[in-house]
Amino acid sequence: MFMFVTMAVFAPALGPTTVDQNMRNSYGYETKYWDSDSGSVETILVGDANLGSLSQGNDRNIGPWTYDDYGRFHPFGTMQDGSDLFTFLVVGSRISLVIGVLSVALSASIAATLALTSAYYKGRVDLSMVLISDAVMAMPQLLLLIMLTTVLRESWINEVYSGGFLLALIFAFTGWTYMWRSIRGPALQISEREWIDAARSFGQRPTTIMRKHMLPYVTGYLLIYGSMTLGGAIISIAGLSFLGLGVAPPTPEWGRAVNLGQNYVRTGSWHISLIPGILITLVVTGFNALGDGIRDAIDPQSDSAGGETAGAGGGA
Repeated sequence: MFMFVTMAVFAPALGPTTVDQNMRNSYGYETKYWDSDSGSVETILVGDANLGSLSQGNDRNIGPWTYDDYGRFHPFGTMQDGSDLFTFLVVGSRISLVIGVLSVALSASIAATLALTSAYYKGRVDLSMVLISDAVMAMPQLLLLIMLTTVLRESWINEVYSGGFLLALIFAFTGWTYMWRSIRGPALQISEREWIDAARSFGQRPTTIMRKHMLPYVTGYLLIYGSMTLGGAIISIAGLSFLGLGVAPPTPEWGRAVNLGQNYVRTGSWHISLIPGILITLVVTGFNALGDGIRDAIDPQSDSAGGETAGAGGGA
């Protein structure tokens, strides 16, 4: 996770080149290199240099930790179009992190608001929330994501952050039910505490009671399931990009790198798909492990901490 956040925050400084220079507008920039044949320093357009640095199999390949013929260092090698894979991945990590954090924050806000409201009022309000969440969960999420991204592809909202904002909204409004289910139990338990009745007797408004006296006790559960949901959001973003949906090209995204390199997995250009696939696995595993660690710290009696009772419905 530290590696992933570092890549996302310092993406422009970590890459040996920039996205604009190496991918979006490669023919608008020049690079200098030493030509051993002429014995002088030559100048070439970056786009032409990329054409001479393709990774498309055993015969044409610039692998990890090597230099190309133009003296440019490629920590992860080059892609099938000759652009630098490391630059693609570090910038793609920022895209994935921004979309993932935004979608989880929106999901957590919706889930917390509905969970506290249903726990406070109970009865028909809680039953309505259960029916609505069941209806949303009954729909296949992957098919729903594909349908919404396809239908809204031509809308103005898809132009915000190369379609990343649209993805965050879709993930939030299709995934809040799982987080709501996770914090509904603790919210119901807290609503029965004596200090909630005392706050009612003093005439405090319901919104004040939910914000000041109930929300702090479910925040820990939001952190647990939010970190786990973030890993799922990242792998979902990669999956949609792999299918050609989601973040619009040429904006870098990890799933698109896996897709672009799948034809070269059994050749010398195996790095195009394998390296981003490994990074996706590590990041998702890291966020899931973070969620388990937070759960163990908040609820020592949870299953993962060696206790006998699960912590999903634990009280404050």
